[in-house]
Amino acid sequence: MQLGMIGLGRMGGNMTKRLEERGHDMKTYDPGVSSTAATLEELRDQLAAPRSFWLMVPAGKVTEDTFQTLLGLAEAGDVIVDGGNSNFRDSQRRYGAAKEHGIKFVDAGVSGGVWGLANGYCLMVGGDDDAVAQVEAVLVDLAPEDGYAHVGASGAGHFVKMVHNGIEYGLMQAYAEGFEVMKQSEFGLDLHEIAGIWRYGSVVRSWLLELLHAAFETEGSQLEQIRGFVEDSGEGRWTIAEAIAEDVPVPVITAALFARFASRQDESFAAKVNAALRNQFGGHAVLAEKQAQ
Repeated sequence: MQLGMIGLGRMGGNMTKRLEERGHDMKTYDPGVSSTAATLEELRDQLAAPRSFWLMVPAGKVTEDTFQTLLGLAEAGDVIVDGGNSNFRDSQRRYGAAKEHGIKFVDAGVSGGVWGLANGYCLMVGGDDDAVAQVEAVLVDLAPEDGYAHVGASGAGHFVKMVHNGIEYGLMQAYAEGFEVMKQSEFGLDLHEIAGIWRYGSVVRSWLLELLHAAFETEGSQLEQIRGFVEDSGEGRWTIAEAIAEDVPVPVITAALFARFASRQDESFAAKVNAALRNQFGGHAVLAEKQAQ
């Protein structure tokens, strides 16, 4: 089928390649990368009606601005797919705005990272049946076998992807903590070797563990060149906020998000407060910064 891909970064670029390899007619727009179109208007004119547009741009203002521009360019019967990590509430709102123009809207949670080109992308899709059906040919070819599902109504795709990423935070943090315990132990353990054997038969084996093994292989068992600064892109926060609204306890995901916050501090002020209090009530020594150096 014919598809207009908007955004040719690490994800959008590889998704375009995967679809081209499978015979789809891809038209593209990205102001920073060589594309078939120089503007969104030109991209629209390169597509035959009813058109299918796929947004693969950063969540937030960029997505909102691009969506609003497309609303003014697209025609009734066209479909807009948001494949970024948008908040599902924003997707529900955009669905409503598109519907007022007679335009279809699909929210597609996409997982697979830089490996998706070769392995395929797991796709969690929300929207009306007819809208999803209009782009199903590309959904099937983007995903590996059994890796795509129409999970529900508008917003459901991005909701499921949000929870997916919250779970991912917890899994990553559990591996991080476990390997640090082993690193600090008295045994001089070969962490690369352990990550390797855990890939086979272990109950904690996973793709994330395979990636950690690969990281030890390329970066060294001490990860000497890796800075321990971990960002978050929002989905963990949104998952926790929804859990609070639903009265659902999510202590693991919450702790994992807070651990990411802590990773960005050169020195924790909270730790300084703790040290000062211990000194005040118990006379415990306080290590001054100049002593620490």
